[in-house]
Amino acid sequence: MKDLLIKFFGGVGDKTLAVFEYIGGIVILLFNAVMWIFRLDIRLKLTIQQMALLGVNSIFIVFVTTFFAGAVVSLQLAELAVRYGLGKFVGGGVAIAMCRELAPMLTAVVVAGRAGSAITAEIGSMKVTEQIDALEVMAVSPVKYLVVPRLIACVVLFPILTLFADCAGVLGGGVVANILAGIDLSLYTDSIKNMLFMEDFLGGLYKSVFFAIEVVLIGCYQGMTTKGGAAGVGIATTGSVVYSIIVVFITNYLLSSIIFSL
Repeated sequence: MKDLLIKFFGGVGDKTLAVFEYIGGIVILLFNAVMWIFRLDIRLKLTIQQMALLGVNSIFIVFVTTFFAGAVVSLQLAELAVRYGLGKFVGGGVAIAMCRELAPMLTAVVVAGRAGSAITAEIGSMKVTEQIDALEVMAVSPVKYLVVPRLIACVVLFPILTLFADCAGVLGGGVVANILAGIDLSLYTDSIKNMLFMEDFLGGLYKSVFFAIEVVLIGCYQGMTTKGGAAGVGIATTGSVVYSIIVVFITNYLLSSIIFSL
C-alpha cells in the first residue's frame, strides 16, 4: 500500500512539474519573440507568406464552420422564441452568442486544427532533420526566423478571421430563422441593432488576439521540442492541436469572466 501511494503521488508530482516546465518554455518563447519584435527585426516577406498560409487559406473553412454554428443557435432559439412571442429577440441572441463566444472560439479551434498543426509539423520536421541546429550554427535565431513571422501573421489575421466568422454566423442564423421560423429578415436585423453593443463585438476581437498568441506559441514550441524522428513529429502535431484547443477553452472562460463582467 505504501509503495502504491508513493508511486501515485510521485506520478502526480512528475506530471505537475512537466506542466510547469511546459508553461515556462512557452513563456520564455513568447519573451524571446517579443524582444525580436521590439527590435523591429522582422522578416517582412516571410511574415506575409505566413499570413497567406495561416490566415487567408483558412477563410473558407472558418466561414463554413461558423455559418452552421450560427444556424444551429438560431435553430434552437427561433421556434421556441416564436412560440412564446419573442421572435424579435432571435437576431440579437444569435449575434451576441456569435460575437462574444462562438466566433472567436471556433475560429481559434479551426485554425489550431489546420494551421497550428501545420506549424508544428513544419518546425518539427526541421528539428528532427537538424535544420534548426544548422540555423543556430549560421548565427540565425530560430525564434526570429520561425516564430516571429508566424506570431505576427496570426495576431494580425485572427481578428480579421473573427470578423468573417461573426458575419457568417449571423448570416447562417438569419437564413434558418427566416426559413424555419418565418421570422422576417428586417425583424432579425433590427433585433441585432437593438441588442448588440460595440462592447460585445470588440470583446470577441480582444479574445481572438489572445487565442492567436496561444495557438502559435504552442504550435512552435511543440515543433521546436520534437524528438524521435517522423513518429515524434506526428506525436508533437497531435499534441499541438489538443493542447491548443484545451488552452483556448480555458482562456475563453477566463476572458469572458473578465471582459463581460465589467
